[in-house]
Amino acid sequence: MSGIAGSGCEVVIPLGERKTLKEIERSITKTYKKHIWTRFNKAINDFKLVQDGDKIAVALSGGKDSLLMAKLFQELKRHGKIQFELEFIAMDPGYYDSNRTMLMNNCKHLDIPVQIFETDIFEVIDDIASDYPCYLCARMRRGHLYAKAQELECNKLALGHHFDDVIETTMLNMLYAGSFKTMRPKLKSKNFKGVELIRPMYYVKEDDIKRFTSSNGIMAMNCGCVVAAQKTSSKRREVKQLIKALKKNFNDVDKCIFQSAQNVNLNSVLGWEKGGKKYSFLDFYEEESEQSFEE
Repeated sequence: MSGIAGSGCEVVIPLGERKTLKEIERSITKTYKKHIWTRFNKAINDFKLVQDGDKIAVALSGGKDSLLMAKLFQELKRHGKIQFELEFIAMDPGYYDSNRTMLMNNCKHLDIPVQIFETDIFEVIDDIASDYPCYLCARMRRGHLYAKAQELECNKLALGHHFDDVIETTMLNMLYAGSFKTMRPKLKSKNFKGVELIRPMYYVKEDDIKRFTSSNGIMAMNCGCVVAAQKTSSKRREVKQLIKALKKNFNDVDKCIFQSAQNVNLNSVLGWEKGGKKYSFLDFYEEESEQSFEE
């Protein structure tokens, strides 16, 4: 079963009968054209995520987000408007055999030529950070994916973060870290020269990904973590529930959270950081006009 949130209510829909590859691919540009395909293309165009000559490593975790992202990239390449190459990579951090088998079977059915490589991340995390594994695990995963992309001579690494990941990260930083930071659609790696991370699902909402997965009968992996299982990411779940509750009274609250990171008014904040240097509004206070910015 998959939970679908709509207008603040939890709607549960059954996993449908698994569709054929042709039906799944057709649904991307037909049934889900407005909510998935168009938004995928919009992010690519708005943020210049894919350009002629790119070689992109598409990272597959086995979850619903990355499986859809892989199919979207294949569809984009088929359209031929941008000339680029693809490498599909999946890191096995120590999955149970059942999860690895599910990943391989899904990729086979979806015609995704994935390269799976092994690491011992789960084993390492269990030894040194079993109480709070998620942050370190994410950093280690990212490092291995960057390294594999570089090994394959890719200049870009694509991750399946979506709209809801962006707004939840924004809220997590505000509520639990006391800072205003969001998840950018692309960034250059500091440690892996020549590799840029991109997030082409930036505008795609999680509910629509769930609908696509369920209606096409795709049984995707969840976290797959063998260290923390159900106790991981509790803060993110809290924020997800908070946003859902807020949407009951204001349905566009998620859009406003998303847009807030694009509408930062430096004249109305106490401080900010750029290039590793911190600034205070007091540094520029005497230069301001007498007219209040809050009027």
